Formats: sequence, structure tokens, C-alpha cells
Amino acid sequence: MFEGTYTLDPAHTTIGFVARHAMVTKVRGKFDEFEGIITKDSAQATIKAASINTGNDDRDAHVKGEDFFAVDKFPEITFQATAMDVNDEFEGTVTGDLTIKGTTKQITLKVEDAAVAEDPFGAQRLGFAASTKINRKDFGIDFNAPLKTGGMLVSEEIKIELEVSAIKQ
Repeated sequence: MFEGTYTLDPAHTTIGFVARHAMVTKVRGKFDEFEGIITKDSAQATIKAASINTGNDDRDAHVKGEDFFAVDKFPEITFQATAMDVNDEFEGTVTGDLTIKGTTKQITLKVEDAAVAEDPFGAQRLGFAASTKINRKDFGIDFNAPLKTGGMLVSEEIKIELEVSAIKQ
């Protein structure tokens, strides 16, 4: 395992998501502003909801608005771990409370590909990948539009994908 306190490195960390769009493709996005702390027994993160970036300014503006994140009323998305079950090989799960748009639900992240190493500048780094799936409607994000061919414009299921690099303090 690892010892100490690590802070997320925004330059080398991606907090991303994937949603099906128009029933024919996937749209990926990420958040550009966040902070977090990880220890062997805990993890927490705060994300600036307005920092969403899907690569399309019009879509980003819509997702920041009332139909989705309502960032003026709910500027932060938070995660607080409640249970960490990660073995000595850095594989396992982290369960915690995810709060989006004022609604808190328990989620479980599958953690894999984790390692600790010293970077070329002498900093101790913790890195890992983690993922889970959520239903966006569980968090009060229920905008949608029916398609003429059947189905809906945006999937209810959203995959959350993390690629984390954290620096020991």
C-alpha cells in the first residue's frame, strides 16, 4: 500500500464521463477544475461544475444550465469516500457519497492499474484508473428529447472514468 497524503494533480488527472447521444454515438466530456485528497483510508474530491468541457461550446452552455447541472445554483460536485477496499496490488473498490445538483447517492468506483512511483523531479506519485456507471436521473438531471426514430437524445446511464495522478505532500 501507500502511506501519506496525496493531492490530485490537475495537469495529469482526468475526471471524465461518457453518455450515449442520439442513440448512435457516445459523447465524452471532462471537468477542467477540481481538487482532491487521497490517503490510504480516505478520499475526497470537489469539482467545479462550470468547468465541464465536452469540446463544444453550445453543448457546454446547455449542460451548465437548468436542464442539466444548474451550475449557478449548484456550483460544485463532490465525492467523499465512505469505504475503501483496495488490496496491496492497488486493485479493488472505493465506495462513497457522490453529490450532484444537491442530491447525494452512494456509488462504488472500481479501482485498477494503480501504482506508486517517484517522478523525474523527485515527487512521489500515486496513479490509478477508476470507473463506475450512474443513472443521471438519480441526481435530478432528467432533461431529454424523444427521437423520431425511437429512443431518447441522451442516455440515462452515464459512465464516469477517472485517470488519476496525485502527488504526495
